[in-house]
Amino acid sequence: MTTKTIVIAGDNLLAKELSNSFQEIEQVRLVEPNRMDQEVDVVIETTNLDKSEKKRRMQEIEASVRPSTLLLSTTLGVTATEVASWLNYPDRVVGFGTFANFKEGNLIEVALPLQADPRYVHAAAEIFSLIHQDIELVEDEVGFVFPRVLSMIVNEAAYALTEQTAEAEAIDVAMKKGTNYPMGPLEWAEKIGLDDVYAVLSGLYQELGEERYRPAPLIRKLVYAGWIGGETDRCFYHYQNRNKELSL
Repeated sequence: MTTKTIVIAGDNLLAKELSNSFQEIEQVRLVEPNRMDQEVDVVIETTNLDKSEKKRRMQEIEASVRPSTLLLSTTLGVTATEVASWLNYPDRVVGFGTFANFKEGNLIEVALPLQADPRYVHAAAEIFSLIHQDIELVEDEVGFVFPRVLSMIVNEAAYALTEQTAEAEAIDVAMKKGTNYPMGPLEWAEKIGLDDVYAVLSGLYQELGEERYRPAPLIRKLVYAGWIGGETDRCFYHYQNRNKELSL
């Protein structure tokens, strides 16, 4: 394979994990977003929480690269078809869905917009194979499969915590021992970033309008506070411990 020039756009945990992974690959030249030009082969865009920011960023990217550049965009909270509709050259957009812990597996879900040229799926597979990830082609729906199901589990765990069914650690232990999960849902959310979980839930609720997808109020408040886990080290456990400290 010839050397690929790749730009990773985004300021979330997933963008950092992707950057770290591609930096280790000899066949990749990683370029900062502010140095993007017509020679870029692939742009991987990772904005999830703010749809208007995602649209602005995608349009800026399109204006900076050639029409044939592959645009890989996370579509956790919006369909790939909608993302493609924002652009003048929608045929080269490929949506993908994963969380920041993607390196613990070897599969990334991919969805094609209705406007897409199918040959870009092969290009996406080639890029993700560089970081030892296979792809699975799924329908273009908000949240994909694994992110959607995991986000729903996290949402229910947040409701259980709010309703004082059990404390955070007990909820996580119950799910690990009762279902053989590698992590409990609350600690899982803290590891992958609660902002992306919230993006999936909000996108599903807006897209489908079903009450079961409404994000738990606690998740919404934690995101507003910036207590999203990841590198912040503040999320469900910090919230619970803070409430204990404040109790009279």
